[in-house]
Amino acid sequence: MNFEYKIENWVIDPPLVISREVMTAAEVLVVEVSMNGFKGRGESCPTAHYGETMDDVIAQLEQVRRLIMNDLSREKLLDIMEAGAARNALDCALWHLEAQILGKSVWEMANVEQKAKLITSFTIGMGSPDEMQAKAKKNNGYQIYKLKLGGNEDVARVRAVRNVVGDARIFVDINEGWNMDQLITYAPQLADLGVEMIEQPLPAHQDDALIGYLGPLPLAADESCHTRKSLAHIQGRYQVINIKLDKTGGLTEGLHLAREARAMGLELMVGCMGGTSLAMAPAYVIGTLCKVVDLDAPLILKEDRNPGLRYYGSEIYCFDSTVWA
Repeated sequence: MNFEYKIENWVIDPPLVISREVMTAAEVLVVEVSMNGFKGRGESCPTAHYGETMDDVIAQLEQVRRLIMNDLSREKLLDIMEAGAARNALDCALWHLEAQILGKSVWEMANVEQKAKLITSFTIGMGSPDEMQAKAKKNNGYQIYKLKLGGNEDVARVRAVRNVVGDARIFVDINEGWNMDQLITYAPQLADLGVEMIEQPLPAHQDDALIGYLGPLPLAADESCHTRKSLAHIQGRYQVINIKLDKTGGLTEGLHLAREARAMGLELMVGCMGGTSLAMAPAYVIGTLCKVVDLDAPLILKEDRNPGLRYYGSEIYCFDSTVWA
């Protein structure tokens, strides 16, 4: 098996503001593996918040280069590489390659029922209430909105957007930006505004405070949930987990995590760190198992990969072999 990789930069336009940073571009890693005339591709987006740099991710790949060239399997990959962006890109490339070699669809390989389309949320980055309302007006008509929050004006922000989007569904993503007092204060007010869910209200290392908390809205774990190893910590704190392949280290672990979490009674959400349609396609497989789908990253790029996934309003249509497996 041969393997190579490259780095690409995709402009985010306009920049996306969350509670801890302003995102102006998606720097992605694309891994390609090939064998007997077949080629598989995978894409990931290393995240500084988790201590990942592109140099580190490439170093991880180089450490396993010889194993890759000796026909490394996806399950073996779980044992020799840590979860994260490097493993994600490689794992998804191996899925793509294996599907071609076996002459099977990824749906058959994953034992997941294919769905022709999913409903994805549309993200509005954090700003003043007026700024967020203006973004909502510009992007009116979506069925679900995810609002990035994390400050003292959060209720006003949601109210401003609600006044524009009418009966559309809304959930909010705090990106670890609140403390417990803010959660207790804001959650009832957000529930009154029709918000359905709060994603990662507290810093991951401070979420023991959620034990025993009985609020009006379900809480989703993002930064607090990476792989199956996170699930013991999730119980008693969250009701939903956000599965991102850059956290799980690929579709293989993502599927394991989804199935174990559902067996525990947790609801599922799929999200992404960013990237193009090449990264969204494997996440779409997870999305078919989820109650909430947040795979709008290509919509905030100045341009997406071509060919790419097809979006129509809130609908995201299933990939074909021109995009991925």
